[in-house]
Amino acid sequence: MARNRYVILEPDKPHFLTCTVVEWLPVFTRPDSVQILLDSWSHQREKDGLRLFGYVILENHLHFVAQAPRLDKCLNNFKSFTAARLFELLEARQAESLLARLRFAKKAHKHDREYQFWQEGSHAEMIFSEPVMREKLEYIHQNPVKRGYVDLPEHWRYSSARNYLGQPGLIGIDA
Repeated sequence: MARNRYVILEPDKPHFLTCTVVEWLPVFTRPDSVQILLDSWSHQREKDGLRLFGYVILENHLHFVAQAPRLDKCLNNFKSFTAARLFELLEARQAESLLARLRFAKKAHKHDREYQFWQEGSHAEMIFSEPVMREKLEYIHQNPVKRGYVDLPEHWRYSSARNYLGQPGLIGIDA
């Protein structure tokens, strides 16, 4: 089986994307680890033409809807940059058990580095209509509710649900 069956064939179109930490390890449990993701998206919005329509970050994966002139390149840069910063953070925290799992996980696919952070692939699905966009944003925002973490989507801090209610979110989005 191929490592990634979801391919970004039209990189200038909006896509629903999922990025998952290897072995579903719970890394995004503290604000400093989540901030690395938010800072990367903010940078890409400013410098790379990324349009971020919605997102949710859970403890071991994230979903987002985005568009860019070269979304495939933005996604690769996002995963590479965030992985490097997260390794630095985990090393600074001396999170040895997590680092050991990330070191072990890389053996399957990577030979040019010490760790692997993200699972291979990103489950990219092109969004081809406004109803599909609404469906994907609803899915994203309901994810923490379905998991029983919060009662309302806007109560989940690491989501764009607040932005869509006219409330300030942690980062801007392109609604």
